[in-house]
Amino acid sequence: MTQTNPIIVIIEDDPAIRLFLRTGLGAHGFKVFEAERGQQGIIEAGVRKPDLVILDLGLPDMDGVEVIKAIRAWSVMPIIILSARSAEQHKIDALDAGADDYLTKPFGLGELLARIRVALRHAVGGPAQDEGGVFVTGALKVDLLKRQVSIDGQDIHLTPIQYRLLTLLIKNAGKVLTHQYILKEVWGPSYKDNSHYLRIYMSQLRQKLEIDPTQPQYLLTESGIGYRLKV
Repeated sequence: MTQTNPIIVIIEDDPAIRLFLRTGLGAHGFKVFEAERGQQGIIEAGVRKPDLVILDLGLPDMDGVEVIKAIRAWSVMPIIILSARSAEQHKIDALDAGADDYLTKPFGLGELLARIRVALRHAVGGPAQDEGGVFVTGALKVDLLKRQVSIDGQDIHLTPIQYRLLTLLIKNAGKVLTHQYILKEVWGPSYKDNSHYLRIYMSQLRQKLEIDPTQPQYLLTESGIGYRLKV
């Protein structure tokens, strides 16, 4: 993220939505550049070197997933999908291709701004952990060097797999992780279709870390997609 106005490239073919985003984001201090086609958007992202890209999937010249892959070939800049496609598989495909977040149209500017702030914080490595390797969000504190977890100062014991799952979420704090990605990273490639493992361990983590596991504050569910650690 730049020290001046953060730069956002919007790749969206609907002029009304581009106008809404340009006006709304501009009023909040963002410098906005626009593209209405996928190839144009890839060029804009390469030339402008933005802090973040907002991308529609239904572009006139190419699918948005291909735009994600093209940008990911050379950059890790945050990409937020803004699309009318609400099917779970569309979301999974975009996130697995490298998108950082996914909002379904219609959307509220306030929620989009919140997602942008999280994506930009994640992009610069904060506030996930300080120089001593300590992650803090709300009452949850994780010392990644000492492998200690606490809630409101009270130590919490986690099993090795529970801890591995939590640290994966911490390293990607604020980012939606798909079921398949988490399973591959925590259990290994041969477990990528064993979603019941993930449900069981996520439930266990919530029992240990959440005040009310049925209304989690930290370990959030993205229905049908995966999980996100709120920061």
